[in-house]
Order: sequence, then C-alpha cells, then structure tokens
Amino acid sequence: MMDKNLRTASLFLNPDSIVSITPYGNGHINTTFLVKAKEEGEEKDYILQEINVNVFKNPDALMSNYCAVTEYLSKEIEKRGGDPLRETLRVIYSKDGKSYVVTENGEHWRMLLFIKDSICYDRVESPEQFYECAVAFGNFQYMLKSFPADTLYEIIPNFHNTPVRYENLMKAVKDDVCGRVAEVSSEISFAKEREAFANIFENARAEGKLPLKVTHNDTKLNNILFDKATGKTLCVIDLDTIMPGYAINDFGDSIRFGATTAAEDEADLTKVNFDISLFELYTKGFIEGAKGGLAEGELEYLAEAAIMMTFECGMRFLTDYLEGDTYFRIHRPKQNLDRARNQFKLVSDMEKALPEMKRIVKKYSENA
Repeated sequence: MMDKNLRTASLFLNPDSIVSITPYGNGHINTTFLVKAKEEGEEKDYILQEINVNVFKNPDALMSNYCAVTEYLSKEIEKRGGDPLRETLRVIYSKDGKSYVVTENGEHWRMLLFIKDSICYDRVESPEQFYECAVAFGNFQYMLKSFPADTLYEIIPNFHNTPVRYENLMKAVKDDVCGRVAEVSSEISFAKEREAFANIFENARAEGKLPLKVTHNDTKLNNILFDKATGKTLCVIDLDTIMPGYAINDFGDSIRFGATTAAEDEADLTKVNFDISLFELYTKGFIEGAKGGLAEGELEYLAEAAIMMTFECGMRFLTDYLEGDTYFRIHRPKQNLDRARNQFKLVSDMEKALPEMKRIVKKYSENA
C-alpha cells in the first residue's frame, strides 16, 4: 500500500517513476517535499508542496495568480533568449489537468518543477549579494511591467494598505484587550504623529501617480534562487503573495529588512541603525534591474517607500502586541513590542536621511 506522500505525488506523476520523496527546505507556512523521479531514463526533480489553507484561504485564487504570472514570465524569458525552465517557476499540472489537488483528508497540494544547481540564502553574506537581490527584484518588475495587474486576485486584502494598518492599530489601542496600552504611550504617539504620512501613497494613487502593478510582497533574500556555478541570481520564488499593488512597496520592504545594522527583534536600540550605504547599493540594483520600467511617480516616492514599509511593519508589530501576540510568532515576552520599537527607530533614522535618500534615487534614475 502506498504511503500518503507517494499517493499525493502520484496524482501528478506516474508512481512507477518516483524514486524518492524527502522533506525539503525550512519554510514556516507550507509543508514541502523534494520528489526525485526517473522518466524515460531521465532524472527529474520536483517540489511537492502543501498549500496552507489556514493562511491562504482561497487556493483557487492563489493558484490562478501563480499560474498566470509564471506562464507569462516563461514566455517573456523565452522571447529574450533565456531559459524558462530555470529562470521562473513552472507549475506541474495534475493528471486531471488541475493546478493543485485536494486529497481525501482535505489537504491541498501543488507540484513545481525543481530548479537544479540552484541555492538560496537566509541572510545577506555580502553587500554584492544585496545588490544582486535588488537587480533580481527590479528585473521581476521589468519582466511583468505589461502584465495586467488588475486581472490578479488580492490574496490578502489590504496587505500593504498603510491607512488600514493605522486604523487597525487605533482600534487595538481603543479596545486595549490585554491592558497594555499604558506602557506603550510613546509608541502610540509616534504612530499618531505620522497619520498623514500613512496616507500619501493612497493619495498619490488617486492622483494617478502610482500605477497598479504585479507585486511580490515578500521581497526577502531567501525568495531568490542563485546559480550555484556563477553565483548570479536565477529566479524569484515563493509567489504565494503575488497580487496587485505598488512596485515601490516591494522595494521598501527590501530596504526595511536589508539596510539595517541589527536583527528585526533587537531590543537594544543603540544597535539599530539605518545603513545609507546599503540603501544606495539596493537602489542602484533595483533601478538597474527595472531597466527604465519604473514610472515617474514611482521614482518620486521610492525613498518614502522605505519609510512607509518600515512604519507599516512597526504598526503591525505594535497592533499584535496590544491584541495579545496572536499573529506574529513570538519566542519570548514583549518580542513584538521590541520589534515595533526596532522598526520605529529605523523610521526615525530614515526620516533624518530622507533628503540624502532622494538624492540617491535621483542619481540612479537619471542614469537608468
């Protein structure tokens, strides 16, 4: 009798071709296996992945986005003489032509072609790597610049809607379900002082300055595959949060986590500083990767995006702390409060550096 994983993989592949199925990766949301197969004498590897429907509640919408974007990228890469089997993800359809399957016990599984001779990194090991990361995400925007973003589903509604995040924080302050408001009065004041700032992107969108584009929404280093042989970036992965949004938010989120001197939950704020040299390196790479595909309004607000995404994330951490740490996983008391204070410290640093940040954006956009 087949074991569960083999039964699931056999919904996509001939079971006689499957050589092994082993756990793969260290993701926190989806359960992942590496499937090794031998088909007509040729060895092929696949990723078998359970979709966490507690997080992604609409797998139909998620996989519709996934397939639409990867198939579009595949055609664009082929047009440019690239290798679509290595430079984008490829969804393997089930034997009955579905992009995912639902097993007897209600689990949702998909299969992807494994990209061989690739590697990903959990942390930036050199400034050059951070630059390569920027080029990859900039190029991701370039490749998808003509994709009709409004045809995609919004997988997590209001995910990067900063005014909504501000409203959520104010509701948490009002409700004070854990009696924690009194100890965070300075953090609440910090957020309130920036209420008008929280609205600038939505206002710019209303004025036609910020186009709606395909956004990744999780632009971390470990969501890029590097070629083992050359060390160059190959492919942007983890497309579960692909949806319509502002390209500059993808840029800003990368700066938020990458251009800082400390871990996200560092409690000693003297160790938390914004690194303007890393901001410049990433800005250079992102604008180069986008190959002139960024609109005038996007370039105008690129520096502010770093502040916006950091401010938004800080508000989310603070909201979660006030609500009892129900969203972000914590490993110690007040970790979410430390995270919020950490992000707000970076916001303060960035605000002071904003004129220099805008000068850097102008420098590289003029050369694009």
